[in-house]
Amino acid sequence: MKVRRLIPTAAVAGAVALGLTTLSACSSSDAAEGGNDGKLDVVASFYPMQFLAEEIGGSHVSVTTLTKPGTEPHDLELSPRQTGGLSDADYILFLKGVQPAVDDAVEQAGVKNTVDAAKLTTLEHHGSEVGHDHGHEEEGEEHEHEGEEEAGLDPHIWLDPVKYAEVAEGVGKSLEKADPDHAADYRKNTDALVTELNALNTAYETGLKNVSTKTFITTHSAFGYLAERYGLTQEGIAGIDPEAEPSPARIDEIHSVAEKSKATTVFFETLASDKTAKTLAKDLGLKTGVLDPLEGITDKSAGADYIEVMKSNLTALQKALGAK
Repeated sequence: MKVRRLIPTAAVAGAVALGLTTLSACSSSDAAEGGNDGKLDVVASFYPMQFLAEEIGGSHVSVTTLTKPGTEPHDLELSPRQTGGLSDADYILFLKGVQPAVDDAVEQAGVKNTVDAAKLTTLEHHGSEVGHDHGHEEEGEEHEHEGEEEAGLDPHIWLDPVKYAEVAEGVGKSLEKADPDHAADYRKNTDALVTELNALNTAYETGLKNVSTKTFITTHSAFGYLAERYGLTQEGIAGIDPEAEPSPARIDEIHSVAEKSKATTVFFETLASDKTAKTLAKDLGLKTGVLDPLEGITDKSAGADYIEVMKSNLTALQKALGAK
């Protein structure tokens, strides 16, 4: 049975005027407590959007987030106060398809400067939601799977540094339009972040160029874009929903894939149960490891921000894939 992770009542304490939960670990979020200080009031749906808003907005924005640290974002449910408070935001940054509750609330809010990150790059199908995601399929190859419709598009674009950089560019331009007085600073901050993301992409390209196996197994099929970018194959135990239970047939298939591909590791994540990964790894005689989908930063995250956690993910992949 799927366990819903709801924001606890205690999390509401310390919320800003919008009725949203701030990320206390992030300096620019702290600034939101200052009230009307002339800064652009930005609401981000979850960590990958919040990181962009803070990095690009810098000192000119007060960023709040709808998703409390440690909360699985896919399961987020909003209070009436949070939903109603959205209409007071100056700027909303979200990623449609990740959080249904947020998608509905944003539509109701009707804020002029509302940016859907999914429209700033290209979302794609990566095979079946419960199947495998090849990183080396021919361009234009059809992915036809029963029941796979618009909702089957993979929203995890932030795990591909190249796509994330495209989104960053779009966010920068939208902030320039929303707050033209500080356009030069937004452009400067955007350029600096894109440079960092380009360097991260280079590190991944170099670090994963020569590996013993190209296949990795993960409980959460969040790494399809990453796999495609670097010529790898993601074998998801379940689907893009981290709490989905794998079918017996899929477990049998994973056993066969692991043997043929010489996979060494079953990856799990910090925000979901590791029970399935550990059980499967034990049955297969494989190791377990953490591959963080970066849907939220917690005390268990291997770093303080997006860049650091992505570097940690690279190290984990190099180890699991036998990088030379």
